[in-house]
This record gives sequence, structure tokens and C-alpha cells, in this order.
Amino acid sequence: MTRDTTLSTLTDLFFASMAHDKPDCLQSKRDGRFQPLSSSELRQRVQSLAVGLGELGVQRGDRVALMAENGLHWPTVDFAALCTGAILVPIYPTLLPDDPDQTLYIANDCGAKVLFVEGRDRLDVLLQRRSELASVEHLVLIEEGGEPGGGFTTLDELLSREPGDDETFEAVARQAKPDDLATFIYTSGTTSNPKGVMLTHGNITSNVVDGLRCIDLTPGHVALSFLPLSHSFERTVDYMYFYRGVSIAYAESIAQVGQNMQEIRPHYFVSVPRVYEKVQAKIFDGVSQGPALRRKIFEWAVKVGAKTLPHRLAQTTPGGIEGLEMKIADKLVFAKIRERLGNRLDFAISGGAPLGKELGEFFWGAGIPIFEGYGLTETSPVLTVNTPEKVRMGTVGTAIPNVELQIAEDGEILARGPNIMRGYFNNDEATAEAIQNGWFHTGDIGVLDEDGFLAITDRKKELIINAYGKNVPPAKVEEALKSSRFIGQAVALGDKRKFIAALLVPNFDALRSWATSQELSGTDAELIEQNAVRELFAREVEASNERLAHYEEVRAWTLLPEEFSIEGGELTPTQKIKRRIINSKYAAIIDTMYADADRRRG
Repeated sequence: MTRDTTLSTLTDLFFASMAHDKPDCLQSKRDGRFQPLSSSELRQRVQSLAVGLGELGVQRGDRVALMAENGLHWPTVDFAALCTGAILVPIYPTLLPDDPDQTLYIANDCGAKVLFVEGRDRLDVLLQRRSELASVEHLVLIEEGGEPGGGFTTLDELLSREPGDDETFEAVARQAKPDDLATFIYTSGTTSNPKGVMLTHGNITSNVVDGLRCIDLTPGHVALSFLPLSHSFERTVDYMYFYRGVSIAYAESIAQVGQNMQEIRPHYFVSVPRVYEKVQAKIFDGVSQGPALRRKIFEWAVKVGAKTLPHRLAQTTPGGIEGLEMKIADKLVFAKIRERLGNRLDFAISGGAPLGKELGEFFWGAGIPIFEGYGLTETSPVLTVNTPEKVRMGTVGTAIPNVELQIAEDGEILARGPNIMRGYFNNDEATAEAIQNGWFHTGDIGVLDEDGFLAITDRKKELIINAYGKNVPPAKVEEALKSSRFIGQAVALGDKRKFIAALLVPNFDALRSWATSQELSGTDAELIEQNAVRELFAREVEASNERLAHYEEVRAWTLLPEEFSIEGGELTPTQKIKRRIINSKYAAIIDTMYADADRRRG
């Protein structure tokens, strides 16, 4: 299968996107409502900023860093940098103000000439550490109504430049070549400094074109964007939206996604499993608080959803009694769930971490297709995806066109294709380790079935090897634990230990509802210490163990009073668990848990 070569650079993509001439190319919340920005307005912003970047001395090959939440400013800075020939370097905005050292490391490692930063609080931190930003010549504040000050200018000030001649701007922008570097994306560091993944224009555009051959999008539809654009997943999907003429609405924040769903009524969105888990938990919690009849109807509908799942996957309608049951379940239960998502969702996409099979089956059974995919920053990022024509639950789909996969002898997934990174910036050793004989080593363990569907079993470096030499995939244990509606987060432990243990964070909404029904009271921290609550979780853990092999069963566990979070350092910006950080942060609790369990076991 040959690849469509009509799109070879991200500047080509920009001009193709602007040709859609959409009145609502982008949407953002202003003055209490979502307001549109047209294609022509976006192009003018990009051209004006390109002029401004030129005045700041930005030349082809220079690095422009961007630390900002999703919003109109993101594609403006991104496309302006690319059309100038610069390399955009996103920095997660969650790093400031709490982790300035990593921000400074990234800015210095990439050699950023200009650093855009959203919000005065983040800017103030950078101004305080200004002397440590060795290569940065200009700080640019992104803030509505912000005024230039000592040591910085503003995005608004740069956007006030005359956009200049269209033909000259386009001629400069189209000098980009497929092999030119487009971006450095720094992977989340857990125990060492992050690595700068170098992606070319050709890497990303190949992923856009080949991804759209698997799951196409309808021009004129609307997508809600809320995963961080600093990460390759949302950014590449947004490029797909632009290219296909889909209007992109930027959510106000993760906390406001539910409300924004109602306002925007998106046809598409992409997310990580944690968001789908929270949606399901909220649904279950609402049902649990309802009358007995409502609970019974819900439970019946879920069973119908499971029974009719093959029809949902095949996009067919069952006949007879099964078809009637499906219609009734839709009307009484599933239609209300779909209303929460705006009631016109064509599909959602899940990536960034494994989506639990039961979680996926629940949404599919409710008539909400979630196509799970797989990839890494180093692969631009998509390697595989389930599609409307080819979907298999419990897998991450088949390889997209022009991507090849193979499984190494030790089970590691290897990949090659036009989307594989050039390498890690300033790190030849890590590059040589990651790319061997043309194959990128993903670091993930997986299995390919006879039809080419890939199932991920775990991260190679995260496999738990117990004291008896047994390999235990922590993700499998954690998925079993999180099948309980009372367990919101779980981290499996046990490397070089005699048995598996776990740190558990309750789904506090569900726990509080249950506690009220049991006439229990107290703060979250007080609830988890009560005997009745511990007995509840003992039953839930025991039930999850029934899904596991004997050597995988959880023999000890501890309840934690607060969720793991990005701010607390336990999660990456895409909600992945930082295992080494958690092992270090909770070392005393873990050691005590194992010691107590050993004493009980005699």
C-alpha cells in the first residue's frame, strides 16, 4: 500500500487547512460562550506572528519554545514558527510554577531562542530565573490584555504587526522540506532528565495521512480538544482536524469538559483511559444513589449492551427479541448516557495507556464507539488503531498503512515506518539504543494475533519479577482492581518481593455514597480508616483476584486518602502512573505494608 504524497510538510497542511475557508475553524470560550475564529482570521494571526518572530531574530532551524494550555494561541504560535522555518518545542504548562528546574532544562537543552509562556505566574518564575535561561533571547507572555514589561514582550504585541504580503509569506513557508525538523517533544522524565524527541515534517504528515486512511473525519463536523497539545497525541489529531476541515473547539479545562461537551456537542474527541474511567464511575455512582427500580433497569440494560455488543461492533441491528431489547435499553438508559456527551458523537479515540477491556465494552454496548489505538511520541505518535471496519476489543487495533510491526524474542514490540523519529536531540547513545537495524524499540511488551491485531501486555521495564522469578504485568493487576467501582486508582507492587501488593486510591464519590447508605461519616482520610470501609475493600480486592493467576493475586493493600495527580508528581501530563516516583514517595508506607503482611502470614 503506497502512501498519499500530496501532503509532505506541516506548512503544506497549514495552507490546505486554510483553503477550507471555514467561518469556525477554531472555537474558544470567551465572555461566557464559545466564539468562532475563521480560517482567514487564523491565517492573518499566523502571518502577523511570523513577521513578529522575524523581528525577534528567529531564523530557519531556530527553536521556539511554547508553554501554554490549549487555546487559540497554540496553533497560532505553532504554525507561525513552522512557517518561519523554526522548530517548535512544547513544554508542559503543568511544570510551572512547581517544577522550574525541568522547564529550564528543556529550554536550555533545546537551545530555545524565544520562549512563549502563558500566564503571569509562570512568567514571574522565569523572570526570577532569567539568568539561567542561557539561550533564550526573548520571553513572550500569552495573556489576554497583557502589557509588555521589563524583560518580556507579549503575544498580543507581536500579533499587532502587519501580516505582510501573502505570496512572500507562502513562498518562505513552502521552503520547508519533509526531512526538515518540525518539533522537539520532550518525553516525561521520571528518574532522569527528559529526552527531546526530534520529529520531522515528514514524520508527522505521514502519520496524519496514514491515520486518516484508517479513521476518516467529516468536513464541517466539530471536535472538542482537551488533552494537552504539548503531547504528540492531541497535537497530531488536531492536525488531522485542520486538514479535514473539522472545527476545533478548545475546552476550558479538564474540569469543564463535561459542561463543554453539552455546549459544543462534539462529533469527535480523543482522550486517555483515565477520563473514560471517571465518566463511567460518575454514571455508576449516579445509578447507585437512585431508587431500586432504576438500578435494576440499568443493570438489565448493561447486560443487553454486552449481549448485543457484536452487533454494535459490526454496525448491524439485531432482529427479534434481541433487537427489541436493544431499542428499549437505548431509550431507557443508553440515550441518557449519550446525552452527557452532547448526543451527536460519531466516535471517540483512546490512547496514551491501555483502555480496560470491560471499560471499552461498556461504552460500545451503550452505543458510544471508542476506537483504541497505540503509539508513542517517538512514532509521531500513531502505530496502530482499531477502525470502524476492523475492531477487536481488548486490542489496540492493527498497524496503520506503511507501518510495520514485529515482536522481538523477549516480547518487545518493534516498529518501523515513515513516522519514526529522527532520534533524541543531543543524545546519540539513547538514539542508538532505541533504533536498531531500522527498527524502533518501543519498550512495550505485546502480542500480535493471526489477523494482525496488537494487544499490549505491559511496559518492558515495568514488569514485576517477584522473588520466585515469576513475571507479573502490573497493568493486568491494576485493570482487575479498577474493575471495582470503589477503586479509582491502583498501583501494583512486588518487584523482588514474595507476593503482589497494591496502593489503592478509592473512587471517593462512590465511597461517600456508600458510606452515607451505611450511616458512616467523616472526611475521606477518616473514612478509609474505618473497619466497615476496610472490609468493603477487602471484598473488592478478593473479587478482583478471581480474575488473576494465583501468583498475580494481591495479598496486601493500603488505602490512600488522596488521588495521584500531576501536581503531586505521581502522574505524567497524560495521566500515566510514574511508578518510580510512587515507589520512592510512598516507600515507608510500602515497607510497612509488606512487613505487616509478613507478620500476619506467620
